[in-house]
Amino acid sequence: MFVLSNFVDALASIVSILLTILYWLILIRALISWVNPDPFNPIVQFLMRTTEPILEPVRRLLPPLPLDVSPLIVFFIILFLQKFLVASLYDLALRLQ
Repeated sequence: MFVLSNFVDALASIVSILLTILYWLILIRALISWVNPDPFNPIVQFLMRTTEPILEPVRRLLPPLPLDVSPLIVFFIILFLQKFLVASLYDLALRLQ
């Protein structure tokens, strides 16, 4: 069972790292949006391509608002996933030992 435990532990670590990276990408995108970035800048294009598939479905669920709150809602979802999903995976890995 230790192999399955190690697998679940590694999976939890990877999910945690990916959620943290996603959190920072969305935060950087939100901060950059305040300064009217150049849309042809490769960094801005990368941020748009990586975060838009996550933010767009949230925007479609929200009513039209003067301020885009989709990054805030995605932050809450990410925090929930880190506290619930990742913590549950770590606990499962411990119980499988």
